[in-house]
Amino acid sequence: MAVSRPLVMGVLNVTPDSFSDGGLYLDPDAAVSRAEQMVSEGADLIDVGGESTRPGSAGVSLEEELRRTIPVIRRLAKAVRIPLSIDTSKADVAQRALDAGASSVNDVTALRGDPRMASVVARHRAAVILMHMAGTPRAMQRRPRYRDVAREVAAFLMRQATQAQAAGISRSRILVDPGLGFGKSVAHNLALMRELRRFVALGFPVVIGPSRKSFIGKTLDADVGDRLTGTLACVASAFWHGVAMVRVHDVRACVQLLQMLEAIRGTHHAPWRQH
Repeated sequence: MAVSRPLVMGVLNVTPDSFSDGGLYLDPDAAVSRAEQMVSEGADLIDVGGESTRPGSAGVSLEEELRRTIPVIRRLAKAVRIPLSIDTSKADVAQRALDAGASSVNDVTALRGDPRMASVVARHRAAVILMHMAGTPRAMQRRPRYRDVAREVAAFLMRQATQAQAAGISRSRILVDPGLGFGKSVAHNLALMRELRRFVALGFPVVIGPSRKSFIGKTLDADVGDRLTGTLACVASAFWHGVAMVRVHDVRACVQLLQMLEAIRGTHHAPWRQH
């Protein structure tokens, strides 16, 4: 998929324990306000998550995830004019979110976490992001091992995309994400960044989520609040490699970076998107 620049997906975690912004947007008013701010900064999509998937996290009940996310999505569907995504691996959460106004599902398990997820996505004709994760959030960072991380992750994503199509999800609605930080060492994450074209070559729009990740912190010896520069480096690499979407916390900085890169490349023919 050829793109002029990656779309920017703004992260909205309505959780108490996400690694970067946990607890900031638990209140629905705060969540809606933050989403409106990201829209004004140039976000193309908003991704709402009610269950932390940071390393070591244990997950939450269906009822709690619904309580956190559905009221926010219902309100955002009326308040903003950009697409909404639900970040979940539970089919019931996805179904309620799609009914409430979301149009895509960001599934860190790539449809493996809930046997009903594929049918929910297909029935709603929703888009789905299939992400690679080795193990579960609780244990995924315990000595992850690969012989060839890019080759193995790419093969996994192709298998899951094939299964998604067999389950009735349109090929045009499938995106793939190599899963930076999900069961990978610093070296693994850097290898995935170097080989982004391998994932683009799969023929599905590629999403990456480098924002404030620990591999950036370890590479730069930077705390979570000081990882914007490293995040921007990853977003710039995504731009040059033909990635379709970046999932980030710092929307304004990433939008401005992409605007400048488009101008340099000479593909910035129309005014930057205004909201």
